[in-house]
Amino acid sequence: MDQKYIRNFCIIAHIDHGKSTLADRFLDLTGTVEKRKMQEQMLDTMSIERERGITIKMQPVRMVYRPSTDNHQLITNNKTQKPNSYRSSVMSSQLSDSEYILNLIDTPGHVDFGYEVSRSLAAVEGAILLVDATKGVQAQTLANLEQALMQGLVIIPAVNKIDLPHARPEEAAEEISKILGISQDEILYISGKTGAGVPELLEKVVAMIPPPKGDPQGPLKALIFDSSYDSYKGVVANIRVMDGSVKAHEVVRFMMADAMSEVIEVGVFRPQFESTTILETGEIGYIATGLKEINKVRVGDTVTHEQTQAHGALVGYKEPQRVVFASFFPQSADGFDMLRDAFSKLRLNDASFYFEPEQSDALGRGFRCGFLGVLHLDIIRERLSREYGIVPLITAPSVSYRITTRNKEEYVIYSPSQIRDAGDVLTIAEPYAKVEILTSTEYLGQVMQLLNESRGISKETQYVTTEKVLVRYEVPLAEVVVDFYDRLKSATSGYASLTYELIGFTPNDLVRMDILVAGDMMEPFAQIVPRSEVVRRGKALVAKLKEVLPRQLFAVSIQAAVGGKIIAREDISAMRKDVTGYLYGGDYSRKKKLLEKQKKGKQKMKAMGKVDIPPDVYFKVLQRS
Repeated sequence: MDQKYIRNFCIIAHIDHGKSTLADRFLDLTGTVEKRKMQEQMLDTMSIERERGITIKMQPVRMVYRPSTDNHQLITNNKTQKPNSYRSSVMSSQLSDSEYILNLIDTPGHVDFGYEVSRSLAAVEGAILLVDATKGVQAQTLANLEQALMQGLVIIPAVNKIDLPHARPEEAAEEISKILGISQDEILYISGKTGAGVPELLEKVVAMIPPPKGDPQGPLKALIFDSSYDSYKGVVANIRVMDGSVKAHEVVRFMMADAMSEVIEVGVFRPQFESTTILETGEIGYIATGLKEINKVRVGDTVTHEQTQAHGALVGYKEPQRVVFASFFPQSADGFDMLRDAFSKLRLNDASFYFEPEQSDALGRGFRCGFLGVLHLDIIRERLSREYGIVPLITAPSVSYRITTRNKEEYVIYSPSQIRDAGDVLTIAEPYAKVEILTSTEYLGQVMQLLNESRGISKETQYVTTEKVLVRYEVPLAEVVVDFYDRLKSATSGYASLTYELIGFTPNDLVRMDILVAGDMMEPFAQIVPRSEVVRRGKALVAKLKEVLPRQLFAVSIQAAVGGKIIAREDISAMRKDVTGYLYGGDYSRKKKLLEKQKKGKQKMKAMGKVDIPPDVYFKVLQRS
């Protein structure tokens, strides 16, 4: 395949700005998927993506496109017309009548899946910047755009959802033009739902995005940007071929892992796996390695031939920065190996997920896991249940903390239970995040109030337009990762967007708060909280637990404690059976004996009984009251 006829690009946008719908129109327009097989969110292959209406995993697809005469004419005639007036003459002179291979990577828009976006950007030469005409530029729009510009990608801006009655395409285009420093005439107006403007957008992709570079005659050098596991094919690596080519039955080496394998199949995404004879320079596709050892294939690794190895590996990717940590434990001891195998396969498919073995006195053997956010944690939990039938016990999510002892020794903990000696702690430093919130000026006061309540420190307020303002704060990460996004949406009626990144650790006056249920220390519910907030949060947490914990046959006390001092308490009354219901007539002494017997039984049960906490309770207590 001649490289000049290849275009590699992705779609970047804020969540719910129409990336998946636009991808559907591309598939329809290029005939990649038969009309009878088309469905909404075609590239969202997981059921959880369809149910939640969000993209979680990047998804590549290969399309074959031939620019039509009609489209050329449409572009030419559009020079003086709105909405799609852009540099038509330049484009028309660049286009060829040959078939083009368009490799599209659809990306997530939520901040928790930003690592998926960064890996996609490293495999392409250009990106479509999609902005919702009803919402305008959002925080994650800016974050994704910044990453794309750092990669040196060609940016094609487009305003989507122009078909909606309350659309404001001109306002959205004005925001884009100010951010990119371009004329509004260079911005396309499209509707991914109706298809309006989509043919012109494809033409612009072909005209403006440069073909991939690379040496077709050089030794194989391919970047692994994603991977998955197949029971029959082993590890399947999604690759972008930078130099050379690769065929089935060739022996390749993974340079980072220092492992080799014979390729059993090469192919492309249409969007399902479709085998081919060869993958050449500039192409995006997959290789089935046949490897069953999952750790031998890593995202960011370089694939080369065993016999004619490339002289140096590709740069790869930075290790993602996990910000949320939680421990996962099997409900029985024999479930440890099943949980480990499931995590290994999820880790292969989700490079931002991290896990390592952990031992708990209360819950036994399990794994400490790292995530990019609470939504990411929730998705992993859901995938464990759906794909592997595992319902684990999960501790309350926490961030990492840096402990300094009185002897000036420092160590990092991921759970309050990891504090070695509470009496020996000199300082506890918590991570801070740089938070950027883009909101309407109408809600600026509510946003700043929320940030101040979250112990935020104001850094900058920047007016993007006369009606939109970008607020920058430094906020403790623990205040951001749990339910801050939901509270922000509630405070602004949905008219605000958020992005954040970790910036470092700062010592604060923090203490460990323990939770006791029926007198037993419940390690999964322990938290590190500001001393000034400990009473309020303790009361809120025990009240929440009272709501979600099932009633027992004996009375259960729920207590919050700091340093052995009880600061909050709630009680769950026992379930009561009417043991006298079957009696009729007779003297009262019979009933009294039965009631006394029941009372003694409950007292005995209270002394010996153990409260079984359902797995979903651990996650329900996250939301603040």
